[in-house]
Amino acid sequence: MPRYPRDFRGHGPQAPDAAWPGGAKIAVSLVLNYEEGGENNILHGDAGSEAFLSDIAGAVPWPGMRHWNMESIYDYGARAGFWRLHRLFTGMGIPVTVYGVSTALARNPEQVAAMKAAGWEIASHGLKWVDHRDMAVDEERRQIAESIRLHTEVVGEAPRGWYTGRCSVNTVDLTAETGQFEWISDTYDDDLPYWREVGDRDQLIIPYTLEANDMRFATAPGYIEGEQFFTYLKDSFDTLYAEGQQGRAKMFSIGLHCRLIGRPGKIAGLKRFLDYTQSHKDVWFPRRIEIAEHWAKTHPHQRFERPSEMARERFVQRFGGIFEHSAWIANRAFDLELGPAHDSAVGLHNALARMFRSASAAERLGVLQAHPDLAGKLAAAKRLTAESSAEQASAALDALTDEQRASFQRLNADYVAKHGFPFIIAVRDHDKASILAAFQTRIGHDTATEFTTACRQVERIAELRLKDLLP
Repeated sequence: MPRYPRDFRGHGPQAPDAAWPGGAKIAVSLVLNYEEGGENNILHGDAGSEAFLSDIAGAVPWPGMRHWNMESIYDYGARAGFWRLHRLFTGMGIPVTVYGVSTALARNPEQVAAMKAAGWEIASHGLKWVDHRDMAVDEERRQIAESIRLHTEVVGEAPRGWYTGRCSVNTVDLTAETGQFEWISDTYDDDLPYWREVGDRDQLIIPYTLEANDMRFATAPGYIEGEQFFTYLKDSFDTLYAEGQQGRAKMFSIGLHCRLIGRPGKIAGLKRFLDYTQSHKDVWFPRRIEIAEHWAKTHPHQRFERPSEMARERFVQRFGGIFEHSAWIANRAFDLELGPAHDSAVGLHNALARMFRSASAAERLGVLQAHPDLAGKLAAAKRLTAESSAEQASAALDALTDEQRASFQRLNADYVAKHGFPFIIAVRDHDKASILAAFQTRIGHDTATEFTTACRQVERIAELRLKDLLP
């Protein structure tokens, strides 16, 4: 059973209205990554020095050695950059979420005290600021647990949010399975929060950003001056704010690092941006925990039976009648590479339709012949499938006059005699008059044309049936 785990659908074409508090048109989430003292360093028991996110161009790890220049750049973030940012945010009355590496927090008690005094949210950024890519599952699970323990000891309360950053493919599931976190941010795949089902847990995901992020001062291509950062943030804000004014409010995450944006020439761009946003009305500056609380209250998760997670027997039982009396289509579709994209009506319809389209002409003819006549003998005898009965009733074909019924019966007989299969039309797209008009027009077509038309109508009927069952 091939199954594809990536979710390309997300909220789908109609994302929910975020309904931010106070009618805000945008939620601006400022995140301060606190990593100073948690980075790779032989003093921390690591194999070598740090090489990531600094002003040293082309930095590489120094195995078994301390890298004095790298250390001093990280030290700047703690000694100077943090306090510059602290003055900026507290002076403007803007709360932030801190992604705090647990070991870094333990080595920076004055900064932690200042974060708490300012009312900032301190989320967990993992035990150490190291790469989890090749970490064994059990070791990563152990480090997550130790990070929670140490964070709670240092901060005085357990973290309610999590972001690893240099994560593995297992990180989101491992952090969710703890049941500890009201939000997890190790994704970059949306402008809105969403729910992820991890076993029995409904885990809220608040996506983060690597592009509206000052890390681009330390990567190529990237920013080289504060004005570039300001321009990018402003353009992003303007686009999202305009969407909010159109009733599609979104979230705007901004990632910051003490040793990067905390430099004088860089922070000027951030200050300019914050001044710009505060010149607009209906802008919400929440901590991520406030986003999580709002989303859980306003958009609680609702589980449903997902086609991509069903066993074959249940899948065929549930969807075998979507194409009239043709369960073989669902049976074949089950063997496709189904995934979250097929858990919607449109997605599953595509999978089922593929099997119908790729079937032999004889098999497709069998599907057409399985359809009942419109207002025919089966309808009169109340022997239609539940789906067909409801569909015909939707066009009032169960309430015909004697004259109308006679017309349908005559047309049915003439159509089948000419083409070899019943007249098929998605009756929910029509009324009695338009159905009769289509009947009278199509009966004159050649059989090849009608075969193609009937197949398209069969697919349309299947689509409408699926929309009764799935999102």
